[in-house]
Amino acid sequence: MSPADTSPAPPGGGPRRGRGRPRRAEAAELPATRDRILAAAREAFAERGYDKTSIREIARAAEVNPALVHHYYGTKEKIFAAVVAAAAAPATAGPPVGQQYPPEEVGLAFTRLFFGIWENPATRGPVLALLRSAVSNETAAGIFRSFVSAQLLSRVTEGLDLPDAELRAELAAAQLVGTAVLRYVLCFEPLAKADLEELIKRLAPVVQHHLTGPGPSTPA
Repeated sequence: MSPADTSPAPPGGGPRRGRGRPRRAEAAELPATRDRILAAAREAFAERGYDKTSIREIARAAEVNPALVHHYYGTKEKIFAAVVAAAAAPATAGPPVGQQYPPEEVGLAFTRLFFGIWENPATRGPVLALLRSAVSNETAAGIFRSFVSAQLLSRVTEGLDLPDAELRAELAAAQLVGTAVLRYVLCFEPLAKADLEELIKRLAPVVQHHLTGPGPSTPA
């Protein structure tokens, strides 16, 4: 049996604040406090990556108690996922790509959607941090897979009436993710400074082939 709690009650005889719960004044600032925490987390992950960022560092940057970060977002994994989802939301709003465009235009639409995320300064940092972290951390890799599946691939597969739609979407994503790694992470030249519209025009037909083109011929 655990020993009795003999710590003094707060003035006025009211109940003690449970361990790990935010102060009433801090909680009352929602949603401003939540936004500040999310912004601090976004900057920390973008600058330091997943492994080197802690809840305590996020709380210090947001000027809140670490308990408040846990209260609103839970674990580091959850706040990392929230950062990526929030950053990608503007670029992935609206109906799925496959429902907005005819089949012959879905490759171009998907390519524009993908680069819209990378070219947006508010989105690029968290996604770049996620990609870098996913290479060396399995937890971050799982969040990255969930992000790509939920925010990108599902928006294409919903409009593809093909039995291998998921594989097709993943092949298309592989083409684009590989380009993103060379352009934004490794900064290969001349790819890193190539005109965006030129890249889209070159990549869209390849993406279109992955999504709707004929599959490999079946051996006789």
